[in-house]
Amino acid sequence: MLSYFAKRTMIGILTLLAASIIVFAVLEVVPGDPARLMLGMNATDDAVRALQEQMGLNQPLLLRYLSWLGGLLGGDLGRSYTYSVPVFDLITERVAVSLPLALASLAMSTLIAIPVGMFTASNRGKLSDTATMGIAQIGVAIPSFWFALLLVYVFAVTLRLLPAGGFPGWNAGLGAGLKSLILPSIALALPQAAILARITRSALLDVLGEDYIRTARAKGLSKRQILYRHALRNALIPVLTILGLQFAFLLAGTIIIENVFYLPGLGRLVFQAITQRDLIVVEGVVMLLVATVIIVNLLVDLSYAIVDPRLRSQQ
Repeated sequence: MLSYFAKRTMIGILTLLAASIIVFAVLEVVPGDPARLMLGMNATDDAVRALQEQMGLNQPLLLRYLSWLGGLLGGDLGRSYTYSVPVFDLITERVAVSLPLALASLAMSTLIAIPVGMFTASNRGKLSDTATMGIAQIGVAIPSFWFALLLVYVFAVTLRLLPAGGFPGWNAGLGAGLKSLILPSIALALPQAAILARITRSALLDVLGEDYIRTARAKGLSKRQILYRHALRNALIPVLTILGLQFAFLLAGTIIIENVFYLPGLGRLVFQAITQRDLIVVEGVVMLLVATVIIVNLLVDLSYAIVDPRLRSQQ
């Protein structure tokens, strides 16, 4: 188990290194000069060159990459061209919004999807199964931004139960902060719950056709005992895989939702940094997201051995 963990950790480190090279190279070929964008198109060439020298943009490409990589290893993500503050501070401020939003959405999605998947799998072929999976298919097809606008119209505009957008900050109180995240969490969670419910149903149906399930039925175990004691745990491998992918998506793919609800999260930060060509911010956020995906995938791989002891000997 320890050798497997060490191997996966080494692969993760190499993946981070490769990602840093790709991210840096891709953003360097993006057209536009950050210094000229900051000073305006009417700025003189001397002023642009002076700002480029101040920002370190006139150094050779390899030296700039090594300097940036060394900063990453030391916890220094650089300084934002636009905001003139450390990138680490910007990311920390925005993560305080995006991380609770992603966790709340993931928890909501899981609490909805797994019971629904179990219900439909245990009632395969019945009207309830067909109706539930039909609703799930609609949930998969509905665009998240349209669903978000619908939630705003119903719960914020019509019923006036929840705020339509904005984030008061955690200093305003835990209740006020959570209240502002309810609608965005629902808008993110329900489409993901529809996907996860279908995956759970499919995995359970595969397990319910195994020989040991038929043996359990022959022993007289109830349908509920078979489902919870034998089928669910063995069906969790693909479910855990999707959960890991969904968390990465929820943390990184919230640009549209954060713009709909005007939330100051990582998604909006990346969007603003791209439009302003604040490359150092984009690089920092992307590397944070890559590291998060690698860590989550590592935890998912380790959880396989916990869920299914048979995999421990194979690792």
